[in-house]
Amino acid sequence: MGGDGRRDALLVVRCQLGEREAFRELVQVWHAPLWRYVRGMVGSRHLADDLVQEAWVAVVRGLPRLRQPERFAPWLFTIARRTVADHLRQEYRTPRTSVAEAAAVVADDALSGVLTTMEIESGLSGLPPSEREVLILFHLQDLSLAACAQMLGVPPGTVKSRLHRARRMLRDVLGERGHGTGHERGHEA
Repeated sequence: MGGDGRRDALLVVRCQLGEREAFRELVQVWHAPLWRYVRGMVGSRHLADDLVQEAWVAVVRGLPRLRQPERFAPWLFTIARRTVADHLRQEYRTPRTSVAEAAAVVADDALSGVLTTMEIESGLSGLPPSEREVLILFHLQDLSLAACAQMLGVPPGTVKSRLHRARRMLRDVLGERGHGTGHERGHEA
């Protein structure tokens, strides 16, 4: 994942003091993890680029008011979650085919019997947002259960049960799409 808390806190304080170079360093450390998280949540590279831009704009606006610089990472991902949630709310109002398109690209490109990162990301698109998010945070961002719980604002036990449910759902989604997951094609709907 991104950085260590002390370095991040120092960079935040330097940003709050108006140092532009500190902000560049913060972006350098956190842009890739932030982008991977957003990409996992929305499925599209182009959309992830746009939403990550939006998130960084919100960071620039909010940074001067961040009272606990050592909590930069959870704060950053909270902003990203809000950005994604706002987008998803709009998306549900006006349906698009981006998820289906992403799945088609992955299906065309599949390596026989091997789950690639793209296939897993494609499978994630078939999960409800809360299950998708917990898988991304825990597995793709390598956050601990405690860090996931803190970021999601739920107890660690809830994170565990969401993870369990999310893994099962992901296996089912990938099975339905014909990707080998241990119980091969599983049950066709």
